[in-house]
Amino acid sequence: MAKQLPITNSIRRLRFDADEMTQQALAEKVGVTRQTILAIEAARYSPTLELAFKIAEVFGKELGEVFQYVPPSADDR
Repeated sequence: MAKQLPITNSIRRLRFDADEMTQQALAEKVGVTRQTILAIEAARYSPTLELAFKIAEVFGKELGEVFQYVPPSADDR
């Protein structure tokens, strides 16, 4: 089983709230591939800080409204 990254996000919900923006459209706005957006949404890849800020900017949100840090539990350490 793949280990879950400690960074979660609200990108999928934000895309749908933004007139059902596609992953491709978001990718083009921030300068990455659709596959990168897919991996970030699925929490299989943590974006760079720069990319995280770009994504938040597209939605007009603060970074903490888009990305959340979930510390690992004691059992996961």
